Amino acid sequence: MPKATLTDLSIRALAPPEKGQVTHWDRNLKGFGVRVSPGGTKTFVVVHGVNRQRSTIGRYPTLKLADARKAAKDFLHERARGKHNPVSVTYSEALSLFLDAARQKNRPRTVRDYTRLLNRHFRFGKLKLHDITKQEVMRRVNKLKNTPAEQNHAFVAARVFFNWAIRNGYLTQSPLHMVQLPAVLTSRDRVLNDDELKAVYLHAEQFPSPYGHIVRLLILTGQRRGEIGALQWDWIDDGKITLPEDATKNGRTHTFPLGAMAQAVIDDIPRIHDTYVFPAARSHIRGKATTHFNGWAKCKPAFDKDLDIAPYVLHDLRRTFASNLAKLGTPIHVTERLLNHVSGTVSGVAAIYNRHSYLPEMETAIGMYEQFIRSISGPVPH
Repeated sequence: MPKATLTDLSIRALAPPEKGQVTHWDRNLKGFGVRVSPGGTKTFVVVHGVNRQRSTIGRYPTLKLADARKAAKDFLHERARGKHNPVSVTYSEALSLFLDAARQKNRPRTVRDYTRLLNRHFRFGKLKLHDITKQEVMRRVNKLKNTPAEQNHAFVAARVFFNWAIRNGYLTQSPLHMVQLPAVLTSRDRVLNDDELKAVYLHAEQFPSPYGHIVRLLILTGQRRGEIGALQWDWIDDGKITLPEDATKNGRTHTFPLGAMAQAVIDDIPRIHDTYVFPAARSHIRGKATTHFNGWAKCKPAFDKDLDIAPYVLHDLRRTFASNLAKLGTPIHVTERLLNHVSGTVSGVAAIYNRHSYLPEMETAIGMYEQFIRSISGPVPH
């Protein structure tokens, strides 16, 4: 972009580009400019060093032009003197900029995960980024020791965030430098036996919505908990559910049939939100759709309290689903279609040329599976 003297008036008038990001450089200070995203976000940046490294100063209009220009001038001056003092920003400011950057290169699901993990577990607010210590970060990480998978996910999200902060000139060293992943997870092979599966299903029938409905759908469909928890009404049509690519773990659109029992569960769900089948408890405050169900940590202990079976996690229901399909004689490639597994029996050249949806085969498998559920749980009151 050609250089121009940046003013508050000219910055306010900058239109967002149709795609990509455009940087408008300041004529009065070499290396200083404002970057505009397609969404209209305007961020002050400074380019420095022989490799033309780009660092972010702050977002306009939260940061005024005069303050941003002074911060950039001080930053460039320190760099010229051989010093490498980071740009001083708060955790909240850096987090906002990090999520903006993540939206440019990551899948929506990844951005949602970063947003949830960093906002929920690392609430440093207005604390300056360079004042956050390893002890403070790990104190929050260690609170999650009873949920090792969540603990690892939170740790990794924090590590990605702090490494991004280093690359963008906010930190010289991450507080998680040389810190190892906190939890060692072993490969799970827990499959619920018929009595356990019956106990969970019947308990879910009596448990309040939304968690009771979610557990029944996990048992009846074999899908991942995040995919069912994020279910939207528009994804359900004509006896099928279609999960869009940004809602699945592998980034592939997934269509699978609903059996009669699963359809009855969905018909029983109160429609209290226009978008989400299972809205978060506060998602319709002021009539605004914000997010889907995310109360796993609170609901599962309450659900399991009166359930007299060995410890299990919700993903074990998915493994149990696959194991029972195998016992019923379902071909492995049909089970993989139901589970939306990318790698499996149909792969390589066969996967390229085999465009068959296997929907009839999946419907047959689901019919047999629901008959099995009926046989172990007794008459289903729907």
